[in-house]
Amino acid sequence: MKYAVVLGDGMADWKIPQLGNLTCLEKARTPNFDKLCKRGEVGLCKTVPDGLKPGSDVANMAVLGFDPKKFYTGRSPLEAVSMGINLAPTDVTLRCNLVTLEGDGEYEDMVMRDYSAGDISTAEAAELINYLKKYFDGDGYTLYPGVSYRHCMVVENGKTGHDLTPPHDISDKKITHSLPKGESGVKYLRFMKRSYELLKDHPVNLKRKAEGKLPANSIWLWGEGTKPALEDFGKKRGLKGGIISAVDLVKGIGRLAGMRIIDVEGATGNYNTNFKAKAEAAADALLGGLDFVYIHMEAPDECGHHGDAEHKIYSIERIDGDVVGTLLQRFARAGKELAMLICPDHPTPVACKTHVSEPVPYLLYCTSKDICNGARRYTESEAAATGEYVADGYKLVEKLLAL
Repeated sequence: MKYAVVLGDGMADWKIPQLGNLTCLEKARTPNFDKLCKRGEVGLCKTVPDGLKPGSDVANMAVLGFDPKKFYTGRSPLEAVSMGINLAPTDVTLRCNLVTLEGDGEYEDMVMRDYSAGDISTAEAAELINYLKKYFDGDGYTLYPGVSYRHCMVVENGKTGHDLTPPHDISDKKITHSLPKGESGVKYLRFMKRSYELLKDHPVNLKRKAEGKLPANSIWLWGEGTKPALEDFGKKRGLKGGIISAVDLVKGIGRLAGMRIIDVEGATGNYNTNFKAKAEAAADALLGGLDFVYIHMEAPDECGHHGDAEHKIYSIERIDGDVVGTLLQRFARAGKELAMLICPDHPTPVACKTHVSEPVPYLLYCTSKDICNGARRYTESEAAATGEYVADGYKLVEKLLAL
């Protein structure tokens, strides 16, 4: 048996009045999801434990089978590991977003216009981060460029316990009450304010504004943590596993778990990603020797953060057609058995533009078994109606591996 997890990040949603009081999953055309429901199990799963914030870090860790309450130490170290940063046990890492702030007054009174600086390109972002390094690196602080708006700061012999707000939690809101707090909060705020002074008239941003794009005019520090020690996936499960994702966060979890990282050309982390290429790469890996592949699509989450229902629906339809459809076709041609788990990590409702902790709908399917529990479609409401409920998210993968 081969196993695939199809993870649509942030795919679950609330009902949207403009869509006729439907969710994005309910509105989307998903013939493959619906077909699998006729033989599959649909239910709800709590992926975010009580007491932890509903981040993609916590939730993806849970879906991969790791108890976040035991292993979670922060978001940014997972990304740092994927970026190849060698972390000491005493290092503290911080996620460093390039963001767009708007306002004419004091920094503290500005508005978070865009947490991703208009999805700035990796090349543009690298130029800006490398420019800031000349001013910020030293005295135990080091900036590292990443992908698009996602970057990293490492603090030697740092401390955790600060109150740091994710920028996507305050989209279109004043940043006044969301600035860094805690022992190093003053230092972090100083970095952020200095970055605004350095970046607002940088040639990259002047060019972006001339092209009608949002400028990356500030960094935003959040997601602190120290390097975690995950169990080895292969030793824990007795399976050779792989990860397909465009984002460092998920790849970092995979690296720490000893899984193979499968890079896919055209994987962007947004709705313009190459969905089909991800599925083809997963099928190649599974039919070529791996036992388990985790296929992560960031697109629905990014659309949720931008309040973009249209492209969230589009992303769900591409996951249904280009990812699930391709996997089913490849395994049918090969005459091989496949067990599949389809789920989000957490909901990212377009109405609030951020993550929430509500349970997510899951769909379990196996080519050789009929485990249908009555759901007609793969949606939030149908999942709730079945009565199936997994209270500990990290145990959901065990249901998959038992098929």
